[in-house]
Amino acid sequence: MTDTSDFTSLTLEPSDSRRLANLNGQFDGHLKQIEKRLGVQILSRGNVYRIHGEGYASAAAVIEQLYALTAEGRELTPDEVHLAIQESNMDSPTATDVKEAFDAISIIRTKKCTVKPRGGNQQGYVAAVRTNDINFGIGPAGTGKTYLAVACAVEALLKDEIERILLVRPAVEAGEKLGFLPGDLSQKVDPYLRPLYDALYEMLGFETVAKFIERNVIEVAPLAYMRGRTLNNSFVILDESQNTTREQMKMFLTRIGFGSTAVITGDPSQIDLPRGQASGLKHAIGILDGVEGISFTFFTAKDVVRHPIVQRIVEAYDRAEGNDNRD
Repeated sequence: MTDTSDFTSLTLEPSDSRRLANLNGQFDGHLKQIEKRLGVQILSRGNVYRIHGEGYASAAAVIEQLYALTAEGRELTPDEVHLAIQESNMDSPTATDVKEAFDAISIIRTKKCTVKPRGGNQQGYVAAVRTNDINFGIGPAGTGKTYLAVACAVEALLKDEIERILLVRPAVEAGEKLGFLPGDLSQKVDPYLRPLYDALYEMLGFETVAKFIERNVIEVAPLAYMRGRTLNNSFVILDESQNTTREQMKMFLTRIGFGSTAVITGDPSQIDLPRGQASGLKHAIGILDGVEGISFTFFTAKDVVRHPIVQRIVEAYDRAEGNDNRD
């Protein structure tokens, strides 16, 4: 790789036409995505890439990382390009640093897929879940806090470290009046837990999830039905915990038994409790910080791993809410 003050020339080895086409994307779509995000111009001829612009170092790092991924023989997706760009912006402007960051990822292996935490916050979150009894994942939508919790639960189940997975959520309507929901308990709660189900299907497959639910290896429960239970040898995920009351949060946390892990996820900016009702999540953050065996991971807009526009939306709302608090 040859550097000057405002551009770099990058030669990718080995020169493989299929891998290079995979890297570039259809109609050079992946290169255009890098250009737009990092403010550079990329000219390619064969396996030689000339990158112009202030972000040339980060762009070179992304291109080298993505080219390494093409060796696995699968087609790159825009999502993977986005995540590689995000990695390059977090800490390191060099290809070596980016590669080291990717190599240090704690991979979560499930039946149907391999989950790779992205960025320092996600990696730290997974490490915390693997080593602490109670873990809080706090931050905006799209940061992977719930998805990674499910992945850790599935991994623990497949390794026989736990006997069952419990999916718990407070049944609070998000501003809409849903009306009467027919069916049994599971059917009433299912709509609230759809994101968790989607993650389970992706990691285990539909048939395995259905079998586990039938055998109560995977259990769905509204938060109100947790009272009086003691949960041993379980992985418990409390999703949307910003909608718990103080009393509900205390009740849930004191259900945790021996051999169990709990992950509590929530976004304090999306509380749907009645006006004047204090959030149990916010209260827990204030009083449990520093308690041994409890971890807190705080995600920000920079950790959003969905479409780039989601990150910009979160940042815009954060700015607006900050201005509102000053009024």
